[in-house]
Amino acid sequence: MKKTLMAAASAAALLVTTGVLAAAPAAAAPERATDLRVMSFNIHHGADGNDVLDLERTAAVIEASGAEVIGLQEVDDAWSSRSDFEDQAARLAELLGMHYVYGANLDVAPAEGRTENSRYGNAILSEHPIIDSENHLLTSIEHPERPTEQRGLLEAVINVKGHHAGFYSTHLDHQRAEQRELQAREIVEITGESRRPAVVVGDLNAEPGAPELQGLFSVFTDTFAALGQDDAHTFAPDGAPVLDASLRIDYVLVSEGVRPQEAHVVRTSASDHLPIVADLGIPRSPNGLVR
Repeated sequence: MKKTLMAAASAAALLVTTGVLAAAPAAAAPERATDLRVMSFNIHHGADGNDVLDLERTAAVIEASGAEVIGLQEVDDAWSSRSDFEDQAARLAELLGMHYVYGANLDVAPAEGRTENSRYGNAILSEHPIIDSENHLLTSIEHPERPTEQRGLLEAVINVKGHHAGFYSTHLDHQRAEQRELQAREIVEITGESRRPAVVVGDLNAEPGAPELQGLFSVFTDTFAALGQDDAHTFAPDGAPVLDASLRIDYVLVSEGVRPQEAHVVRTSASDHLPIVADLGIPRSPNGLVR
């Protein structure tokens, strides 16, 4: 081996002196992206369309998807007997062996006979370390005939293989377009405060053509639309079985530079929504850290 290397070195030196040694073709620079599989799942407090509670079933759906970071909506924490007063985010994290953060949008006095507040909101689960988080309460404008529910945007900064990304889980108002438009605008403002690659997932309670969502789509790419999958329905109207879903109201949105690679709807009756999964290419900063 040593003789071979010496011979090669001598030949190279000879070519240099005769001026005929051409530079080796430069190798193509590796694409600076980190693959990440994400999920959005409105879990309906762990109950199916018939309101049968089974949080282990919810965990099994998440595990089978292979998702590394999951945004959840309609998550209870000691909320009521409907979910056995369980801290559902903590329990799911335990079942899946993941990190988690929880954002309570409703936080009220304990139920009778209980000591902990009843809370309801969004959660984020992650295989990767969560290094920071914040729950942003979105503006709620009262209406005399259609009372609103407090909504929020849960933010997590996640260390994905040494690179930081912002991941957000949200659930917009289900009754009024003007309320959703205001909340969408606030999401743009909040996420715009960071230069990190961003992924926003959630139940937006409106279809892609809804005027109130266009402000979001002007800043974020709708993954399923970008992949030509506008028929990726996630919700069935009028109490129909979820497997007959005909509306697309759950989304994975990505900031500039995040590359949608593949996406699909998970067929399951574990909730009244179908979860969605997307494979993304997350851009990496030159120094390996957040930009």
